[in-house]
Amino acid sequence: MRESLILWLLYRTVLGRMILKLLVQLKVSKVVGYYLSSRASRWIVPYYIRKHKIDMSDIKVPSEGFTSFNEFFTRKRETECFDMTYGHLISPCDGFLSFVRITGDTVLDIKSTKYTMDDLLKDHELAGQFREGSALIFRLTPANYHRYCYVANGKIILHRKIQGMLHCVRPIAIRTVPVFAQNSREYQVLGTEHFGTVVQMEIGSLLVGKIRNDVSALKFGYVQRSREKGYFEFGGSTIIILLQKNTICLNENLYKKQRSGGEIPVRMGEYVARAEKER
Repeated sequence: MRESLILWLLYRTVLGRMILKLLVQLKVSKVVGYYLSSRASRWIVPYYIRKHKIDMSDIKVPSEGFTSFNEFFTRKRETECFDMTYGHLISPCDGFLSFVRITGDTVLDIKSTKYTMDDLLKDHELAGQFREGSALIFRLTPANYHRYCYVANGKIILHRKIQGMLHCVRPIAIRTVPVFAQNSREYQVLGTEHFGTVVQMEIGSLLVGKIRNDVSALKFGYVQRSREKGYFEFGGSTIIILLQKNTICLNENLYKKQRSGGEIPVRMGEYVARAEKER
């Protein structure tokens, strides 16, 4: 609730957006990022673990302990478990899943920012391929594991980065200019055997949040389900999977875990959907 209020004040008010613009001009993001990657930030780790009740039982802890907060935040597990059933789509991460049917006027609300499909992808033609399709939105919380994997086997058709940006702070702009562009985004378009064309996108915040993807997969042009795609440094928080019309059926068992707000808790590698039909 507190995070939502802060985001609303920063992104939806004149004063908040003036503060955001000032922060970016002062390059606070780089300064904070440098601090969180330095030894001086080690003290945050035990506090963060206690505050968010993080289970450390299966985490790889360096013999000398974590040397910085970001080293802890991008921690690895000792073991991973992936559903490798033929024709299954898996969760790319730990977090909370929401399912959205895409129509011509769909607007996705992510961390208090709004995206049309065209603006999300910055590609009108690509967005059109997902009309009447589905969006799987995975929201990561501060307590979650922040590494993520590919959801399906596929050929990389396109790789794209979209930098975050700020709009003008005039009051009229707040009423007429969407706020989605304030988040950095990175996505790959995959050609898959079971699910047709799939978009797998990561969203980070404009300030501290960083997306760290493994670009070595681009050399081979093909990825495998369960392969690590990358990780978020502190502030990164959302993954979106876009699927075309009539390609998936959600795992019925997920609905048993659905919370009052409609979100479903999931774990990386868990079976979330199956191919609706062989392609």
